[in-house]
Formats: sequence, structure tokens, C-alpha cells
Amino acid sequence: MRIRDIAWAKLNLTLEVLGRREDGFHELRSLVAFVGAGDTLEFASGHYGAPRLVSDETGSQDQSEIFTLDVEGPYADALEGANLILEAAQAARARFPVLSPGRFRLVKTLPVAAGLGGGSADAAAALRLLMQTSDGVVGADDIASLAPELGSDVAVCLRSTPAFMTGRGEIVEPVTGFPQCGVLLVNPGVELATGAVYGALGAAPLKAPPQEAHAPDFGGDFEALIAYAAARGNDLEPAALKLAPEIGGVLSKLQELKGVRLVRLSGSGATCFAVFASPREALWAAILLAEHEPEWWITAGVLGDPKARLSQ
Repeated sequence: MRIRDIAWAKLNLTLEVLGRREDGFHELRSLVAFVGAGDTLEFASGHYGAPRLVSDETGSQDQSEIFTLDVEGPYADALEGANLILEAAQAARARFPVLSPGRFRLVKTLPVAAGLGGGSADAAAALRLLMQTSDGVVGADDIASLAPELGSDVAVCLRSTPAFMTGRGEIVEPVTGFPQCGVLLVNPGVELATGAVYGALGAAPLKAPPQEAHAPDFGGDFEALIAYAAARGNDLEPAALKLAPEIGGVLSKLQELKGVRLVRLSGSGATCFAVFASPREALWAAILLAEHEPEWWITAGVLGDPKARLSQ
């Protein structure tokens, strides 16, 4: 039996970089929401291709052949090297041996290295799927404990609900009252490695612990959301613009759209986004923009909690 999950695209509506920590990571504050668009991940439990376990001198077992991954979709060829889906699955089974081996199938529809948390969202989807196969033995808290080991964004992608991220991104506080609104995503076909953008930023060392900050409550008020986000930018945007000047052209085009309320780069880029009061406005803007920029990756959707909309 195959089970399926969606790796929802993540947007950093705000991203404040407070400084570089002693451990090499950066201290962040970020308001995050998710878009009703993402990669599709399937999992079929069972052994495929007679996988084998190999023990090293310490007696521990190599998990690398317990899970397999097939990738297809428009951005399948852009994935190179180690995949976070398999890393997440192997880490989960190493900690929880009750989890079944099996085969993953990823339909990659989100651009790669695009500031949308795609790899982290894929890993989070893999963890959620494996949890489903455990018959309740492995719960949400169990898989959440693995998230910081896999990457800074995996924790927030596990929930895929509006959140306020602090620390290096692994501390996640739910945001209440996030208003439903429309969003337009645009990528000019440029890949930006997160490490390269942080390197170009050259953040100063963090000299003191940051002041405590908590998630906002928007009370369902769209204007409150816009006011909050407008007062805080994306500190990675100038560095990303240095590495990929094409981003400037995208941001300018988005600013010209009718009804747009907020335009920004997401994460380390190169995907940019525009927020509208309604999904209808975002969809209409996407149609018009695609006529003029057919080479760009353009999609529109509802911003907030995609899982809540699926359950309605």
C-alpha cells in the first residue's frame, strides 16, 4: 500500500539575522507561512531489491540500502548528491527500528535551491509518512526530536503551519490568527545555495544573547499581518541580490502588480513573492505576469496553513 504526503512550500515573510553564533550558525527571527503548493512524496513499505544490512566494526548497521528513492517531475534533474529524504528516513529508523523499510517516490515540482525550504519540506514529509507506518508506536513528538539533527527548517516544515522561528530556526512557536490571503511566487530560474548567501552577508558575531521574542497574534486581520511584515525585512535580500542580480528585476515586476501589498525575497532566494488580500487577486496577477515572462517559474496560491484548507 502506498501512502502520500505533500511537502508544502515555505515562505519567510520576515527574516531577521541577528548575528553569527559561536557554533557557526546564525541567530534568526522569522515569520513563516506555507503555500498551497509543493512536492508530492509517496512511500510504499517493504523491501525492494533485496536490501542488505552491513555491520561495521562497532556492530552498528548501515541503513543506506533499507530505503530507496525514485525522483521525477520538472525539477528532478536538478537534484544532485545526497538527498535529505533518505537521510531523514535512515535517521528515523536508526532511532526507531520499528519503522518499516521501503521505497519513496518524489514528484519534484518546486524549484531547487529556491528559498522555499524544499529539501527540508521533503524530509519532513518523509518523517510524517514513516510515522504513519508505525501504528502509533512513533508519535509526532518522536519525529520532532529528530528535526534539529536534519536541518534548521525541518522542524517548522514538520508542522507546515504559520510559525515564528528563533534560534537557528529549530525553535518553533505557532502563530495564531494568521489571516487567509493570496500569494504569488516567482523564480527567474536561478539557484542560490543558502551557504553562499550567508557567506555573502558576512554577518557580525553575536555578542550577547538576543532579547526574547514571541510569535505575533494577528487575530485574523490581514492589515495587521501586512503592518507586521512591512516593518521587518529579509536581511538576506541584499546578499542574494549581489549573487543573483536577476532578483532585482523580479522584485520590480512584482511591485508593479495591481493590488499587491507586500513584495519580498523568500529565505535565501531566488524565489520572490507578492502578497495579496485575496487568492483571486494573486491568481489573476500570476496569469498576467506569465504572459510577459514565460520563462519564469510562476505559481499562485493561498498563504497560511494548507493542511487546514484540505480538511475543510
